[in-house]
Formats: sequence, structure tokens, C-alpha cells
Amino acid sequence: MTLKQRCDTVPVMVGPIQVGGGAPVVVQSMTNTDTADPVATAQQIVELARAGSELVRITVNTAAAAAMVGEIRDRVRDAGCSAPIIGDFHYNGHKLLAEHPDCADALDKYRINPGNVGHGKNRDERFTAICRIARDRGKPVRIGVNAGSLNEELVMRRMEENTSRNLGKTSEQVISECMVASALQSTELAIEAGLREDQIIVSCKTSTPLQLMDVYRSLSAQSRQPLHLGLTEAGMGMKGLVWSSSALAVLLAEGIGDTIRVSITPEPGGDRRQEVYAACEVLQALGIRAFSPSITACPGCGRTTSTTFQELAEHVQDYVRSRMPEWRARYRGVENLKLAVMGCVVNGPGESKAADIGISLPGTGEAPSCPVFVAGRKHATLSGTPDELAAAFCAIVDEYVSTTYEPA
Repeated sequence: MTLKQRCDTVPVMVGPIQVGGGAPVVVQSMTNTDTADPVATAQQIVELARAGSELVRITVNTAAAAAMVGEIRDRVRDAGCSAPIIGDFHYNGHKLLAEHPDCADALDKYRINPGNVGHGKNRDERFTAICRIARDRGKPVRIGVNAGSLNEELVMRRMEENTSRNLGKTSEQVISECMVASALQSTELAIEAGLREDQIIVSCKTSTPLQLMDVYRSLSAQSRQPLHLGLTEAGMGMKGLVWSSSALAVLLAEGIGDTIRVSITPEPGGDRRQEVYAACEVLQALGIRAFSPSITACPGCGRTTSTTFQELAEHVQDYVRSRMPEWRARYRGVENLKLAVMGCVVNGPGESKAADIGISLPGTGEAPSCPVFVAGRKHATLSGTPDELAAAFCAIVDEYVSTTYEPA
């Protein structure tokens, strides 16, 4: 079964990428480099894009950062990367965009948080100023509402109303309503400033899955704008992955969401691409899109006392990821390839036959041989050290890809 998306959202073009209007759900990510360092930032943008991120956002928070955006764009394009670059603005975006027109021109989209552009009259004036710059340059914007940086005046007004009228709503419910109200009001203000509907994407991010689902269901029912999904501040490691995927999967299964980001707190020195791989896997698990060959691997048990199958599965995964940029450019449909790396005779041969290419490694007490199945038929029997097995199996994968898939 393939899930269906909403097709009634307004299509918004971000560079060459369409968001909404029934287009495939778009994966995006964000750099964590200092934007004032154009070399490191451009390098990370390229890495994220090659990992599968179709939109990449960068922080633009200082004059030094804004001054480097043009060079970053040029470096990224010189590297052959066409991923649209989005500027993330908070507090001083109206000033940076006005004072650095090269930055405003170089970016493919602006992200505005309406909760922290100012207070009272200043808030609307600064928000409108950014929208007018976007209008004049033909740039789309994302109105990005966050639970942690909501318009304080709106929250206080709604909280007082809840108390005075004895409405009985929890503080979380009031916050959720404020987020949706802020997004809708800001969309109206952006249109009044001259932006078209097809230049506006909206998001309302929270840090808990249940609240995120409630907010987006409400927002989706009241807006035609494309919606960017993401659990903000999801956390590190397994917690961040599980909480993000649990919320995104439910919403996507309901047809809500046009672009997603999985915001994982990286370990010190960790690989920023992990959030891209996670977002791609969410979409691939739901059958919405395919980004990279899927690798089935058994979890291991008392029958699999050897770690060879674990090492081989990791090696194959890393190998496929490293080859995908070239494969994607050369072969049509290679992202649908199915691989299996299994650890014993119980499910090994069956899963290996069901995959396009599968290998069944010996478990405890089994004969020291590794049958390889291609398209359901036994193709070879491998043996040797883990490194020798990995090299031989990846060579079979390479041969299969080059002889099976048509040129792109």
C-alpha cells in the first residue's frame, strides 16, 4: 500500500524544487557550522545534499554571516550541487536582509519566526519588511512558528481568556491554539505585504509528538499552504529518532506534510548527515518515496554468536551510501534495490531470496559458507574473512546495479 498525500495545498517553488501541490514530500536539513565560515558551511551543505537533503537551511544571524552567503552559494554551485539554500532569520532578519542585498539575492528562501521578530507594532513592521524583500526578489518564505518562541502577547491574551471565561483548557492546549493562530495571522500579514499564496510555506513545531500531531491536524484543516513537519528539539540518539519518527509517520500517514526534517541533537563531532538519513528512512518506510537501497538485516540472537553479519551489514550500508550519489546520477530506479544481510539459517535463505541480492551468513554450528542469492536464485557461495566477504558481496552488488538498471 502506498500512502496518499494531500494534493490541494498550494504549490511553492523553492529554486527548482516544488513543495506542496501533490509534489513528493521533500527532505530538508540544516547546517550546524558557523555561517561566517564559508568553506565549512559550503562543504556541509554539499555533504547533506549528497546524503539526500533536497533543501538545506543555514543560520544567518550576524552581519559576518550575511556577508558570506553569496560566497557559500557560489562554492556550493561550483561543487555541482543545486540544492536550494534557505536563510534562517531570527530577531534581526529585517536588518540583515536590507543591509546585505547580496545575501537576500543569493538565498533561495527565507525562514521567518514571527514570534521573535519584535514586539507590538515593531513585530508587524519587521515581519512585513522581510516579506517585502522576499516579494521584490521573488523569493518564497517559510513562516516557522515554534512553541518555545511564541508571540508572548498572544499567549498572555489567550491564557487570560481561558481563565476569565473558565474554558477549562490546559496550558498545552492554549499554546497549541496560539501556534495555529500565529501561523494563520502571519500568513495573512505576508499576503498583505505582497507575497502570493504560492510563496508561503508554514510550520508549527513543538517538542512532543502528541502536541505536534494535534497542532498540524488543526493547521491542515485551516490552511492551504504547504506544511513543513518537524519535531523541534527532539533530543539525542534513539530518543530523537523515535520521537521524531512517531510523530511524522502518523501525520504523513494522514496525508499531512509536504516537507520534513528530523532534528536530531548530534553527538559531539557527530555526523550531521544522520538527520538526513533518518528523514529519508521515514518516507521510505511508509512507501512514500525511495531514496536509497533498503538493507534488511536480522537483529541477532543466540544462534548468531559471530559478529560477522553485523560488521557486513554495517559495511554494506556505508558502501551503498557512499555509492548512491554516483548511482543516482547514472542509473534510473536504483533507489528501489533491496538487499539482505542475514545471520543464520532460520530466516537467512528466505529473506535473501526475497531480496534482489541477499547473503545468509552461518550461525552457531552451521557450515562455514555464505550462500548469495540474486533475484531469488543462488548465485554464489562466499567464504573468507569479514573484509573478504564484504569486498566480494559489494562487487556482486556493483555488477547487479550496472547490468540491471537503465541509464538515468
